This record gives sequence, C-alpha cells and structure tokens, in this order.
Amino acid sequence: MTSPVRSESLLDAYGQTLLELGEQNPAIVVFNAHPAAPTGAEPFGRKFPERFHSAVGSPSEMMARAAERATDGGTAFASASAILAAGDAYLAVRQSVCARRANVKIVANHGGPIDPDPDGVRPFVEDVALMRGLPGMTVVVPADAPTTRSAIRAIADRTGPAYVRLSRADLPTVTDGRFAIGKAAELRTGDDLTIVAVGGMLARGLEVAEELGRSGLSVRLLDFASVKPFDEPALLRAARDTGAILVLEEQSVLTGVGAIVASTTSENYPVPVRRIGVPDLFGDTADPSSLLDRYGMSIDRIRDEAWELLRARGKVQ
Repeated sequence: MTSPVRSESLLDAYGQTLLELGEQNPAIVVFNAHPAAPTGAEPFGRKFPERFHSAVGSPSEMMARAAERATDGGTAFASASAILAAGDAYLAVRQSVCARRANVKIVANHGGPIDPDPDGVRPFVEDVALMRGLPGMTVVVPADAPTTRSAIRAIADRTGPAYVRLSRADLPTVTDGRFAIGKAAELRTGDDLTIVAVGGMLARGLEVAEELGRSGLSVRLLDFASVKPFDEPALLRAARDTGAILVLEEQSVLTGVGAIVASTTSENYPVPVRRIGVPDLFGDTADPSSLLDRYGMSIDRIRDEAWELLRARGKVQ
C-alpha cells in the first residue's frame, strides 16, 4: 500500500464535527458516560457546558435521559465505550431509544481489537450485531477521520436513532470522506475479486488490493461504512462482476458484516464468500497487532484468503 498521507484520531474528528454541529444547532445536547476516558465529546462540553451532561448515572440512565431530551424536536448525542453503550445499556437503547424512534445518536468507541486499551477494558466485538438487530437503528462504522466527519453530519441530518462505532486508535486516512447512509464507497474498481471492508480493516484491505494489483490482478474494494442500511445493489453488482467476495471486519465474524454478505449473496446471487473477523471469542486486552494475529486478522491471512478465492475462480494457478 502506498504510504498514507497521515493518520488521524477518529475521536478528534468526531469531537470537532460535534462542536461545529452544536454551533449551528442549539437543539443539540450531548451525554457523556466517561468522566475520565476520552470519548471525543469533550470539546463540546467545554464550549457548551449547559448542553453537556457527563457521567449521568448508569449507561441505561444516560440513554433514557438522552431519549427524553430527543423526543421534542431535539437531537441528543450519547458517547460511551461500546461495552457500555451497546452492552450495559442495551435494554434502554431498545426500549427508550428505538421503540420510541428517539432522535438519539450513540457514538461508541473501543469496539474492536485494533483499538488500544489504556483503561484495561476488554473490547466489545458483539456491538454491531446487537445494534443492527434493533428496528429503526442506523449503524455506521467509519474507517478513518474524513469518513467520520461525514458520517456524524449524515446521522445528525437523519431523524431517528443511530449507532456509530469509532476506533480509539489513530487510523490512516484512506478515503476522501465521501459518505452516504445506505451506500458503499468503491475505493478501487476490479473484476477478479471483491474485498468488502469495514472500519479499521479497510486500510488492510487496501494494502492487499494494491499488492494484488501489482501482480496484474483487478480487485474491487468496497467500504461498507454504512452497515445498516447497507448497499445491497453494490454488493450484488460486485458478486456478479467479480464472482467472489472477501469480507474484512473488526467485529464478530459470526454476526457481523460477513454474515450480511453471506446471507444476501446466497439468497440472490451465490458466489464464494470468505470472512475475516473476530472468531468465536471475547475481546481481549493486548497490543493491537498481536491481537490481530491471534484472531487471524493479519495481512498475511488476508493475502492468503484472497489468493485462495482467486485460485477457486481460476484467475491464478
């Protein structure tokens, strides 16, 4: 992969965008579950303390209060780690937010093994599946800071609940920031293989796609930052055009984007699908690189799976 111009903090991108939105819209309020660990919402709190509520009881209480503030034309952002926002507060999100179609935007962090772990909390790798299963919930997993900025603005403009999962790690900038809810961004065109990638795995997918391109192979790369709604037409075009799909994600491989891809293609246009993500294990605390290797999410594994799919299609020997 060509060296990225820079790596940026997704939490900082969220925080700056939230601050800009707060300046434009006085109806935005923010709830923050972490008095100590950063969530990105802190700049908003410094600028608008009267609209910022930090460490307001349990995560469930925070979601319930956010829903109350968002039912009369307001917009509430709720920031927390994934294990609090999607785990501890799940029933409150289900009943107070989604059942009421409350205009609450949940922005969670520390949801995958790429994240650093300064506070000793295990990453929560089941959150995307839990949130995707809730009726009316929009789910977004940006891969870099430019997409984060666009995604936060998009969910702010969209009425109803949303869940955005951000990495705590600084991630390489690999997109131009174009984002639309329900659409996949095509970062590379290709006819030999499709790589569908989400979140921090997009940079790894790009690295392998570019490596294969130097070998004369044509690899399509789709950024599925919009997990729900997802871009079914783009996925099925990729299945028809390339005949095989490799999915890369930072969540449970059992219930994440790979499961969406496998079920959608099997019902509409069956092609070989391979999935790389967190296996049937809990998240753990360790250096991100070693965790990726332990979970089978390394560049070498991605490369090997891509070559296997290409061999199965007769594209290489």
